[in-house]
Amino acid sequence: MCGIIGIASKSFNNKDVFFKALSSMKHRGPDSSNVWASKEIKNIFLGHNRLSIIDLTNNSSQPMIDQSGNFVIIFNGEIYNYKSIKAELSKKGIPFKTNGDTEVLLEAYKYWGQNCLEKLVGMFVFAIYDLKKERIFIARDRAGEKPLYYYHNASEFMFSSELKGLMSFPQINRKININSLDIFLAEGYVPGEKCILEGVNKLPAGHHLTFDLKSNKIDLQRYWSLPPLELDSQLSLDDTILTLENLLNNSVKNQLEADVPVGILLSGGLDSSIITALAARNKSKVNTYTIKIDGDNSLDESKHALLIAEHFGTNHFELKAEDSLFDSLPMIAKQFDEPLIDSSSLPTFLVTKLVKEHCTVALGGDGGDELFGGYNHYSRLINLFSISKYLNTDLRKIISKLLISIYKKNKGRNWIKAFGTNLASDLPRLATYFDKNERVKLFNEDSYNNLVAEQDWNLRTVLSNDLIERATKTDFYNYLCEDILVKVDRTSMMNSLETRAPFLDHRVIDFAYKQINSSLKTNSKQRKIILQMLGEKILPKEFDFNRKQGFRIPIDDWFKSRQWCNFTKDVLLDKNQDIFCHSHIKDIISNHMNGDNQGEKLYGLLIFELWRKEYGASL
Repeated sequence: MCGIIGIASKSFNNKDVFFKALSSMKHRGPDSSNVWASKEIKNIFLGHNRLSIIDLTNNSSQPMIDQSGNFVIIFNGEIYNYKSIKAELSKKGIPFKTNGDTEVLLEAYKYWGQNCLEKLVGMFVFAIYDLKKERIFIARDRAGEKPLYYYHNASEFMFSSELKGLMSFPQINRKININSLDIFLAEGYVPGEKCILEGVNKLPAGHHLTFDLKSNKIDLQRYWSLPPLELDSQLSLDDTILTLENLLNNSVKNQLEADVPVGILLSGGLDSSIITALAARNKSKVNTYTIKIDGDNSLDESKHALLIAEHFGTNHFELKAEDSLFDSLPMIAKQFDEPLIDSSSLPTFLVTKLVKEHCTVALGGDGGDELFGGYNHYSRLINLFSISKYLNTDLRKIISKLLISIYKKNKGRNWIKAFGTNLASDLPRLATYFDKNERVKLFNEDSYNNLVAEQDWNLRTVLSNDLIERATKTDFYNYLCEDILVKVDRTSMMNSLETRAPFLDHRVIDFAYKQINSSLKTNSKQRKIILQMLGEKILPKEFDFNRKQGFRIPIDDWFKSRQWCNFTKDVLLDKNQDIFCHSHIKDIISNHMNGDNQGEKLYGLLIFELWRKEYGASL
């Protein structure tokens, strides 16, 4: 895992500023830092911070120049099938001088061009500069495990693994995009190519771009999307389970490979337990790690993890967390390039910090909920759809609006609004933090009227007659990519730990959406149905499939404590906090203290303001 940064400019030639930008992401690659600068065009710089995982020698250091001297690559991520690609290219007479995946990726691009993306299995963002054609090609992996921000104007193009890298350049105006802030308050993140800062974009997952230095133009294209459902009628249920097992087994096997210590993040839930079971098939004495926090049962899943560890004979470690999550708030706000309303970022940071003391690579279960229908709201949607059939949509909308006008509490409002949705074709927004009325109260109403309408937010939606297919794919494109994977990447990289997700091998993804019917994912009472079937096949019989799972913290209770409440008031009611209305913030705090739990909202406002102050951003 690494951090990359680059700039192509008609005027920029300040090496000190470039090195400062590269150093701002040292946590992504503490093992070495290197810079390449064009000799012909002096204002092209490519920088790389390396976290050594494969081929630990200097031969695989980056930026890497090919043997012809015409191509330069910087790469963040892992190509899990690099050995098979290397064998294929070697048969075509292409020589290799390293044992890592970076050179393979570079030679694959030289041979196949942008079509090399079809060959790659992995998580990645890479940039390749073609000196002869004077083009920079950049691609991001299908699921969006690795990030990339970029900035483009009339005279320069720059990109970076993290926004803080770009903010090191004086060209970047730290002006907050008011429309992006509006989306953030509603969804909890800034989606797609949008960014919290004006003038900056993100390269969306499953996309590539080409920057032409001669024309100063960007060509942005999508190269991958989730497949439509195309069930194979010849595939029996047993065959489906076996195929899924084999695909996951191959993914785990590939992702266990590294030249540094590798472990499994074992929560004791279904996803991580299946990964542990498959890892034990492919490697003797796998290392597994579980976090135990004394006195906090909400974070203690150690007994479930211990059952799996003992059954599969792993080297199991129960890591005791003693750090105060409260003290981590400023660090989390600083690390996240864009603020994120997800309080589970705090325990995720703790997990990665503790695991890093034992290994450099860790496999986790991210993606299992989206691929196989694991979230509670999928079952609730099915129940709501069953009820909604008895009343037409117009009548339900009227009832929904009436109930919302009467019901003033925070909890349950999204589901009341969902009652008015036409579930035959649309999806309700079930995770809205601040609805439109509340955002108007947070902002000035006149300025709010000039914001982009919600239907123009460009959240990726899916057309399907199948409600669950619509819901899981929408969550994959949005919640997984923009929240879960961002949280995991930033917190793990903050601790220089590489995290891998076997469920996000695109062959597993394609099979889950193309060949597994929604009825095998979730119904009104069950979730992850086919994963449970696989679990019944390979996990110990004592495993509890019905227990509640998920990494939750008592965020509502914390914000009622004197320490959290006073700190929140100090930050959000400070005279220099002039973005959000103080009187409405007082109302939110008061309502929360009086039992209308709004801890996640307070966390979002607090983390945003801490981020804004850290980086001097403003409207």
